[in-house]
Amino acid sequence: MTGRPARPASVKDVAAAAGVSLGTVSNVLNRPDRVTAATRERVEQAMARLGFVRNESARQLRVGRSETLGYVLLDARNPFFIDVATGIEEAAGEAGLSLVLTNSGQRAEREAAHLDLFEKQRVQGLLVTPVDPDAPVLDRVRDRGTPVVLVDRTRASRDFCSVAVDDVLGGRLAVQHLVDRGHRRVAFVGGPLTIGRVRDRLRGARAVWADAGLPDDDLLVLPTSSLDVDAGRDAGERLAAVPAARRPTAAFCANDLIGLGLLQQAVGSGVRVPAQLAIVGYDDIEFASAAAVPLSSVRQPRAELGRAAARLVLAEAADPDHAHEQVLFTPELAARASTGT
Repeated sequence: MTGRPARPASVKDVAAAAGVSLGTVSNVLNRPDRVTAATRERVEQAMARLGFVRNESARQLRVGRSETLGYVLLDARNPFFIDVATGIEEAAGEAGLSLVLTNSGQRAEREAAHLDLFEKQRVQGLLVTPVDPDAPVLDRVRDRGTPVVLVDRTRASRDFCSVAVDDVLGGRLAVQHLVDRGHRRVAFVGGPLTIGRVRDRLRGARAVWADAGLPDDDLLVLPTSSLDVDAGRDAGERLAAVPAARRPTAAFCANDLIGLGLLQQAVGSGVRVPAQLAIVGYDDIEFASAAAVPLSSVRQPRAELGRAAARLVLAEAADPDHAHEQVLFTPELAARASTGT
């Protein structure tokens, strides 16, 4: 027998065991500077003896906010978003807060449910990579008093803080690299094209193509229904069906998961990478450099995105009237064996 009560020890139990008032225990928990060292030690010993665990939920009800941030990520299967979350968590930890993650799975209704849950839990701030950055649910949450920052997304209205990467420039870097390597028939693989960042990457690709004076038809757009490995494999089969005289010699994929799927399908079907098909991905996740043929990719500063987003949401929590910031990071090309570098 340990002598501990069957129920969790309460503040009242601690006060009785230490021979002090409830107010003194409260001060030890919340304002320790108001308690003498001897009394604080006696109360802390009683807490340890009883196995006292602070009721954080009750404290949050009193102060009106929890000591957490919430992040609704778009797709937990994509390591890009996990790396972003790592950056958020680091910045949150430096501020004495914890981070809770949920996954919308690219479904608007799940995203709305997660936002509602976080709002009810009174998180200090919300970060979200939204299915639709213009969704009214984001305005409703923000207007009811919970700070919201968009991650890897922007709004044309600039009425939200946001962090993102210059995806038009990223598209330019990818296709310029392929053009510089001598490719004159290139496929853009990615979608759905309703996703703004996919459209921006394609826009950058088309700008380079136009600058080089190359025929529009030789930049083949292969839309996909998702941004995952399966979509890349499917794209590989579709490319193989293109007549040899018109078949692209290179592909720019809207993210690394598609690029890895395309690479897998190509190698599995006997296509030599990069001799017969050069491939560039986007995001530069860890698996890109670890692939059987290391994948060239447009690098996004993933953890830095997360840290910047956390700083913005904490600034907004501290001052709801602060000026909204739209932070735009610059991508870089990481050239590897999949493009012959």
